[in-house]
Amino acid sequence: MLIRLLRRYLRPYRGAIGAVVAFQLVQTLATLYLPTLNADIIDKGVVLGDIGYIIRVGGAMLGVTLLQVVCSIAAVYYGAQVATGLGRDLRAAIFGRVQTFSAREVGRFGAPSLITRTTNDVQQVQMLTLMTLTLMVSAPIMCVGGIILALRQDVPLSGLLLVIVPALMAVIGVAVVKMRPLFRAMQERIDAVNRILREQITGIRVIRAFVRDDHERRRFAGANTQLTDVSLGAGRLMATMFPAVMFIMNVSSVAVIWFGGHRVASGGMEIGALTAFLSYLMLILMSVMMATFMFVMVPRAEVCAERIDEVLTTDTSVVPPATPVTPATSRGELALRGVSFRYPGAEEPVVKGIDLVAHPGQITAIIGSTGSGKTTVLNLIPRLYDATDGEVTIDGVDVRNLDPAHLATIIGLVPQKPYLFTGTVASNLRYGRPDATDEELWHALEVAQARDFVEKMPERLAAPIAQGGTNVSGGQRQRLSIARALVRQPKIYLFDDSFSALDYATDAALRAALAKETTTATVVIVAQRVSTIRSADRIVVLDEGRVVGVGTHAELMADNDTYREIVLSQLTEQEAAA
Repeated sequence: MLIRLLRRYLRPYRGAIGAVVAFQLVQTLATLYLPTLNADIIDKGVVLGDIGYIIRVGGAMLGVTLLQVVCSIAAVYYGAQVATGLGRDLRAAIFGRVQTFSAREVGRFGAPSLITRTTNDVQQVQMLTLMTLTLMVSAPIMCVGGIILALRQDVPLSGLLLVIVPALMAVIGVAVVKMRPLFRAMQERIDAVNRILREQITGIRVIRAFVRDDHERRRFAGANTQLTDVSLGAGRLMATMFPAVMFIMNVSSVAVIWFGGHRVASGGMEIGALTAFLSYLMLILMSVMMATFMFVMVPRAEVCAERIDEVLTTDTSVVPPATPVTPATSRGELALRGVSFRYPGAEEPVVKGIDLVAHPGQITAIIGSTGSGKTTVLNLIPRLYDATDGEVTIDGVDVRNLDPAHLATIIGLVPQKPYLFTGTVASNLRYGRPDATDEELWHALEVAQARDFVEKMPERLAAPIAQGGTNVSGGQRQRLSIARALVRQPKIYLFDDSFSALDYATDAALRAALAKETTTATVVIVAQRVSTIRSADRIVVLDEGRVVGVGTHAELMADNDTYREIVLSQLTEQEAAA
């Protein structure tokens, strides 16, 4: 999975990767050449007292060292460019894929997990790429070249490598095998910590209201402790592995000096050759150490790559049309015919056989008890979900065949939970129509009954809005969301219980102003409050996912028990008849 991901996203950087490989090759060859020059200085210069030879070879060593430094800097520079570019491209790819997801896929992964995959998981793959380009290119060359040159210095002494290298690889292999499941668990624990932290920050008011601070501290401490335990497990393995590797390296040095000293004493080897052999042994072991760093990172990066690839290979359940239809004109005629929707794996559909027609210039209301499927029906219109049976049409065209951009322009949705983005009042109102003028913004605010409180803000339209709109009240968020939809001037307005946080006077004033503003548009309102929808041209009553009544307020009060029960739970008989 990791290799496949890297192959796919490193293609644009083949030139830079080639430069890294070239610089690393030159730098590694220079590193391997230095011990041989050092041996020559000792055996042919120091021992024989040839100062000229020492100066000449020493000058060559300085030149090789300079070349080594330059190539090393260049390799790291280009390697960093490739790694950071890969991280940027992966984050962009994940973000782009998530933007295509329907609410079903977002709910399946969860926001905390998607954030972790976009940040922490990408960072792990990026770091592995950087380490690979700066270490793993040179490590195998240094290891193989070191062995060849060590054999060239003294073959009998090179027999130690047959013991040292396998022992080192065995230690590393055992550690890597045990680390992989720990790193997978670590990423899952990070997801859990992010999820709990996000819930606590978002729900801080509820926590305070119910005095559940201690409970939330314990919940976070539990997730934090689980992450700590897994991290400690991986840390213990690393803490055990590195001393073991260093122990093998130090024992190897002692063994080389011991047996090499006997070889020098017997005349089978020169002092310079022994020095060079020891240097090559260190280079071989250092290359294995480089591989150790890589092998420590590979299991975690592989797990992260799998999690990233899971997002990138997940297709949205809301499939764009193969040949999108873009009507020349749109009236906003909305119809649902035999529509049903079932969540994956669910035994029963959430809504079943819904038939509904909404005409331009009319207000169609949907009411029903909690869980009757009102919001689900509304979400099928802008294709937040796709109907599993039946069809949703606008102007006679199935929404699944409409161009998504066209569908977005003709629908103005005010969701059940209004959300405002970090910025200003103006930037939020212009979210669906960036070219809207200030006059149009003020007009939308006036219709949405939001002009008064915006005018009282010192910065007015430039007043700052915090993430989620947390610096304004719930009613103000709803009115700003309604104004945002009005600025867009769509053909179809969808209000999902969008007046619930308003007082009765503001609700009535807003609906009166809205009726004048939407005389040629189709308006669909989902509401729990009877006073919000009693004046609608048509009221659709839902119960357990089915339509159980359609008519005006007076007609339904006369012959629909479900509607009558809902109304009388909020109003008296006299108020309902008024």
